[in-house]
Amino acid sequence: MDASYLIECASLLLRWMHVIFAIAWVGSSFYFIWLDNSLKPPVDPALIEKGVGGELWAVHGGGFYNPQKYLLAPKKLPDELHWFKWESYSTWLSGFFLMGVLYYSQAAVYMIDAGSVIQTPGAAVMTGIATLVIGWLVYDGLCRLLFNRSPLLFGAIYYGFVVIVGLVLCHLLSGRAAFLHVGAMIATTMSANVFFWIIPGQKKMVAAMRAGQTPEPIHGKRGKQRSVHNNYLVLPVIFCMLSNHYAFIYSGPQAGLTLAVILLAAALTRHFFNLRHKGIYKWQYPAAGLVLLMIVFVAHAPSAPQAAAQVPHTTTLGDIRPIITNRCLACHSEKPTKMPAAPNGIKFDTDEAVLANAPKIYQQVVQMRAMPLGNLTGMTDDERVQIGRWFKDGAK
Repeated sequence: MDASYLIECASLLLRWMHVIFAIAWVGSSFYFIWLDNSLKPPVDPALIEKGVGGELWAVHGGGFYNPQKYLLAPKKLPDELHWFKWESYSTWLSGFFLMGVLYYSQAAVYMIDAGSVIQTPGAAVMTGIATLVIGWLVYDGLCRLLFNRSPLLFGAIYYGFVVIVGLVLCHLLSGRAAFLHVGAMIATTMSANVFFWIIPGQKKMVAAMRAGQTPEPIHGKRGKQRSVHNNYLVLPVIFCMLSNHYAFIYSGPQAGLTLAVILLAAALTRHFFNLRHKGIYKWQYPAAGLVLLMIVFVAHAPSAPQAAAQVPHTTTLGDIRPIITNRCLACHSEKPTKMPAAPNGIKFDTDEAVLANAPKIYQQVVQMRAMPLGNLTGMTDDERVQIGRWFKDGAK
């Protein structure tokens, strides 16, 4: 069976699994932060005596629910406890294997472009993996150092670190790979929080209770800190994972700055929702996020194509066919050499296919300058102008 077909099958299955696991993890994160912010102190003396610090009545799916949170832990543990951990582990593992199939096994295509400092696939892969490890070590060190300090101070320092990583990666790797690895770095940090701190801390509390001892409050405080951090990091991660579908975002010399602005907008938006769960409406946060996004979109708006020199005849498909053959068929053909399969099924082997996709070619090649991907095939500005002239002349 053809290797490129197997890669496509593996990509489909891993992406499907990754999205399913991520929905479960993000859903539980959003739910528990909402729950914590929505709990009210109990008025029932029996609940207070049991050590309940907050409760909530809710209705869903035709049933009534009464979640309760203890100040530290119940006096007697139930025989069965549900641990929220596999959502996190499954999301990270499926995401890492998906990265391996799509990026690490095809690093020459996806992680390197003409403007990146790193030009060898092995070095690109090692840079990506090192980013995940270093990202966790720096974050964890900051958490330890600033544990009892202002959350805003921690947020500002960590945001600055992520911005620096993004700027450096956009210099070392292709913009597409840089954005994805910033997201993977943050996602790795989130899952490591669960693996190294949240779950071990909870296990220590349970072990202490079952031994008849009082659990140390520090485990709950640390777990809460890391859980809240994970909640704020969700939207930035989701953006980074989606960014590879929008070349106008990650292409260009200011890609690192673009990433920094969008990540800030995502964090501000998440902060609004967390406050809203407490009944506090600070509309300036999503408004600021929207303004930041509008700045990005305006800054990346396509510029008017370069004026073409006057030519004595109408530019036809015959004039641009050599450009299509030399610059586009490496990916968009029945048997691509740079991809396992033609992206989105778009192929330019026949003249009819080129004519049918003329608006897309003009948009991606001339207006957005997003294709060829990373300009792997070295399309020149003059060739872009010629394609633009062909489209303006009626794409004949």
